[in-house]
Amino acid sequence: MTLNPTDVLKEVYGYDSFRGQQEEIISHVMSGQNAFVLMPTGSGKSLCYQIPAICMDGVGIIVSPLVALMQDQVEALSQLGVKAAAINSNMDLHAVSQAQQALQNNELDLLYVAPERLLMEGFLHSLKTVKISLFAIDEAHCVSQWGHDFRPHYTQLSVLSELFPEIPRIALTATADVPTRKDIVERLHLDQGKIFMGGFDRPNIHYSILPKNRPKEQLLNFIKTEHPDVCGIVYCGTRKLVDETVIWLRGKGIKALPYHAGLPREERTENQKAFLYEESVVMVATIAFGMGIDKPDVRFVVHLSTPKNIEAYYQETGRAGRDGLPANALMLFGISDVARQRSLIDDSNAPEQQKRIEHQKLSSLLTLCEAACCRRQVLLTYFGDESEPCKNCDNCDNPPEMFDGTIPAQKAMSCVYRTEQRFGLAYLIDVLLGKDDDRIKRFRHDQISTFGIGTDLDKFQWQNIFRQLISLNLLMVDIAAHGGIKLTIKGRQVLKERSTIMMRLDEKPPTPSAVKEPKEPMTFANESDQTLFQLMREKRLQMAQSMQLPPYIILSDRSLHELASKRPSSKDELHNIKGFGAVKIQKYGDTFLDIIAANSSSERMVS
Repeated sequence: MTLNPTDVLKEVYGYDSFRGQQEEIISHVMSGQNAFVLMPTGSGKSLCYQIPAICMDGVGIIVSPLVALMQDQVEALSQLGVKAAAINSNMDLHAVSQAQQALQNNELDLLYVAPERLLMEGFLHSLKTVKISLFAIDEAHCVSQWGHDFRPHYTQLSVLSELFPEIPRIALTATADVPTRKDIVERLHLDQGKIFMGGFDRPNIHYSILPKNRPKEQLLNFIKTEHPDVCGIVYCGTRKLVDETVIWLRGKGIKALPYHAGLPREERTENQKAFLYEESVVMVATIAFGMGIDKPDVRFVVHLSTPKNIEAYYQETGRAGRDGLPANALMLFGISDVARQRSLIDDSNAPEQQKRIEHQKLSSLLTLCEAACCRRQVLLTYFGDESEPCKNCDNCDNPPEMFDGTIPAQKAMSCVYRTEQRFGLAYLIDVLLGKDDDRIKRFRHDQISTFGIGTDLDKFQWQNIFRQLISLNLLMVDIAAHGGIKLTIKGRQVLKERSTIMMRLDEKPPTPSAVKEPKEPMTFANESDQTLFQLMREKRLQMAQSMQLPPYIILSDRSLHELASKRPSSKDELHNIKGFGAVKIQKYGDTFLDIIAANSSSERMVS
């Protein structure tokens, strides 16, 4: 018997209506058609395959690369009363056997499986004896070599169209530019299916990109001012920077944990578990961490190192604010990051065509970093989307000025040329400022024409000039030559032709000092509602710890916020709270109703 999707949405998930294209996608898949779904993180992509799998006869097979998180997804569905299981390499033989038995007995609504396991000949053969409702291919950008997270096994998933031609397939991702989208459709044989584009905008995320100025202090000030006592992610370009940042934050009273490939697997697993199960952990990590993180209450993502391209930036920042509540994305941007990313591309074993693509992608990211207009507009334009000025990014908050930087750019590039293109940034700035320095005198650079011609600008301003020249690919940093700055071919041409160069005028950021009063991450109508929210949050954490579950699996912060503001007094009224489906009302309804009643009673006594 086929169930009604709207009824399932309300009774299982606790929501009154679908969002965006969800209903159309679900209807399309349930009619037996294939689909490619591109929707932003936090927009409810998972419902597009979970609800059809629950409604239709048979089991939905969900292909996912996220082995470490499958069990959390299964637990979340189990809390909703949905019959779900996973089969992956992290499970012991007994658990795998139980899941396989449930599969063969047609007892499951959904089964999560890694592509490596799915593609085993024996596993594919066993699926022939099972009634399957659909195949869902999550994180579908992994199929594309031009994407930012290519997984070779994903290219073999086209076999599903050959072995199971009658079963609908739905591929889903939040991050794919035009070439990657084309690749997904072709490689997964979805040509006859329908493409659903849900846009890329995450309006609840505030984007900021700032020049580095003592980055650890900038990070600490940001956390303590904007997001104290909440979960966040700090991305670093190297394992060394991860370890140094963790030590720094711990020394300042922040509960920080490291995550990178150099740590023992057991430590990585424990740290990830702490991040998912606790409510005020800051995870400091390389990009080895985070793909598919379903934790909805991550309130901030900080990049201490520049990501490799806009796709990576979009996906990594998208781990913040999945619950739709306000969140922040902050990137601290410096010359060394640009040099490191360009060097990684040049030194890789990738074909020249791939390197050209990666350089183009990096240039697009640098355009975003140096933009003087709305960040969100630049970001969405890259993906073929559009937006009005968002009023929710640093450039909209404080629009920067542009100035004609032709003369200072010529001075900087001439200085690079006349110092034999082998010195680093600090030395070049000292030459421009005419510093009395023994090293400059030893190389006789106090005798060249560019010595002392830059005294109209200060050190910070020259740092910005050089950073923008490197971002524009007019200068390059030669890491192999100890960070010496050189002219690029394009730079030589611009210097020769005296081309006009417009630059962004960055104000010197204030030196991080005393931490200001922290902002509230959520708004409440009154102090009483905020107190009630905190009481329910504490109770949720106690319950989660006793059941060994992440707190958000019981109820999201958004649901608790709604409980605190609406204060329902009966189980019937709980049906009006988003995220409270029938099973959760039965399991947890009395507990939270008691807290609301007790809090309201104490308020009446005080008044």
